[in-house]
Amino acid sequence: MASTKLFLIFLLAALIATPVALAQLGGLLGGLLGLIHVDGVLYCSLNRKIDVINGLNTPSFPYASVQLQCGAGNVVSDTTTNGSGVFSFVLDPLQNILSSLLSNCSLVVTTPLSTCNASLPSVGLLQSHLQLVGNTVSGGHLYIFNLIPAGFHLP
Repeated sequence: MASTKLFLIFLLAALIATPVALAQLGGLLGGLLGLIHVDGVLYCSLNRKIDVINGLNTPSFPYASVQLQCGAGNVVSDTTTNGSGVFSFVLDPLQNILSSLLSNCSLVVTTPLSTCNASLPSVGLLQSHLQLVGNTVSGGHLYIFNLIPAGFHLP
């Protein structure tokens, strides 16, 4: 009789603990199995300053090639800006570790600046480190880490 009570207490404890353990595992797997989203707008400028003389914003850089490079220039992904200079990457966190992207990777524009404005340099590539701006939970289980360029410049 005592062993039956002990067994029932053990069984009850196990049933109570199982959902907690599964929820913790789900949260861990959700973080691992989420997505990394990098997006931004590329401008036709050395540093996207406002045109003080005319009071105008710098125009965007349409149809420019943008690469995500890590380490010694290894291309992880590439894309082309649209007609408004907007670009976007979606990365798999199982292949791209977030901390490594933030510390060891850069966005590199391989299209010369002179393509969008002949008065800008034709030599040198715009580059930017990445910055984490937050994350989004989609459907309660999918984590999306949102990254943007920290600021494009000529090195």
